[in-house]
Amino acid sequence: MPLGAVYGAIAGHRLRRKGLEAGIPVLCVGNYHLGGAGKTPMVLALVKVLRDLGETPVVLSRGYGGKLRGPVLVDPDRHAAIDVGDEPLMLARSVPVAVARERIDGVALARSQGATVIVMDDGFQNPAIAKDASLIVIDAQRGLGNACVFPAGPLRAPLKQQIARTDALIVVGDGSAAKSVAAAVASQGKPVVSARIKADPALVASLQGKRVLAFAGIGDPSRFFRTLRANAINIVAERRFADHHPYSRQEVDGLIADAKGGALTMLTTEKDLARLRGRKDLGEGVDEIIALPVTLEAEGTRLQKLISAWLFDARDRKLRSTR
Repeated sequence: MPLGAVYGAIAGHRLRRKGLEAGIPVLCVGNYHLGGAGKTPMVLALVKVLRDLGETPVVLSRGYGGKLRGPVLVDPDRHAAIDVGDEPLMLARSVPVAVARERIDGVALARSQGATVIVMDDGFQNPAIAKDASLIVIDAQRGLGNACVFPAGPLRAPLKQQIARTDALIVVGDGSAAKSVAAAVASQGKPVVSARIKADPALVASLQGKRVLAFAGIGDPSRFFRTLRANAINIVAERRFADHHPYSRQEVDGLIADAKGGALTMLTTEKDLARLRGRKDLGEGVDEIIALPVTLEAEGTRLQKLISAWLFDARDRKLRSTR
C-alpha cells in the first residue's frame, strides 16, 4: 500500500501534464489497469468506424515486447513479434501501425503515411501526446479487482483521476464487476457503451465436434476460454501463460505432444499466434496451431456518432487555435 501511494502520486501528477499537439485528431484506447480487457479488438473496431467515416487511421504503439525503438512502420512480412511486439504485428495485418518507444517520434511517421487520425494503442496514462478523446475498455466480469494502485492492486493510476480524463467507457461482455465504475463515469456525463466480443463464425463452425486444447498468454486468458465455451467449443484442456509470454521450444513441444496424445486441435489467440508465427526455432509443429479471430461489436450506432462528434470538435479546436 505505501508503494502504491507513491506510485499513484507520481502517475497522477503525470496525468496532469500537457502533451504535444499532433496536428491531427488523436484517439486513445486504453485501460485503467494492468492486463487485458479487450483493448486490441477495440482498436480494430475503432479503425473500422473511422474508415466508415472516410478517415485514414494509423495506429501508434509503443511496441511493448519488441526490441526496435522506432519510429518504424510495421511490416508483417518482414518483422516478427520480437522486433515490434505482438499486438502491433497482429494489428498491422489490418491497418498501418507505427511503432515508437517515444510516442512523440511516431507522430511524424504516422502523418507521413497519410493519417488523418492517429489511434493510440494504449498510452492513456502517458502524457507525451495530447489526446482529443480517450476510450477506456473494461471487462464486465473482471472489473478492477481491489481498485488499488500498483503494486497494491492492478490500477495504473488513481481511479478518480483516470475517470476525470475518460471520454467514454467501453464495457465488454456481461457481468456486474464494472457497474460501479460505469456509474462513476456516467455521473460525470460521459457515455458508457456496451460491447461484446464476437468470435469468427466460420472458424467456430469448423471446430464443432472437435476436441480442443486451448492456450493463451494474454492479460486475461479466462476471457479467451469464456469466449470459446460461449461458442460451444469443446475445450478438453487449457493452458495459461503470462501476458506477452515468449514461448520456448520446450513449451511448444509440450503443447504439441499433449494435443497429439489426446487427438486435440490446438487453438490460441491471434496475439499468441503472432508471437509464434515465423519462429523457425520452434519447429514445424507451430503450423498446426490455429487462432480464433474475434471482433468487438458495440451497441447500435452510438460509437460512430461519438467518434464523429469528437473528430468535429477536435478539428474545430485546432482550427481556432491557428487563428
